[in-house]
Amino acid sequence: MDLTSLLVQAVSGAVGGSAVGAAAKNYSLSPIGNAIAGAVGGGVLGQLIGNFAGPMIEGWIGNIVGGGVGGIVVTLVAGLISNMTSK
Repeated sequence: MDLTSLLVQAVSGAVGGSAVGAAAKNYSLSPIGNAIAGAVGGGVLGQLIGNFAGPMIEGWIGNIVGGGVGGIVVTLVAGLISNMTSK
């Protein structure tokens, strides 16, 4: 784990979180909330995907895909929880 990979994953996660927030309005937190949840998800899940997938997806592509997927998943889960608790 190096800092560059983590930053790429966090930025990819923020982009993924913002995109899923714009696409799924029912699960959107807010523009900044989507970006923050996506960045956290991208950093954490991106590292987990990198550890489990290992050499199958290395380098920049693995960091971008892992961060983006992590951002999407965490933003959707956070939006789902937010919707369930507000009703």
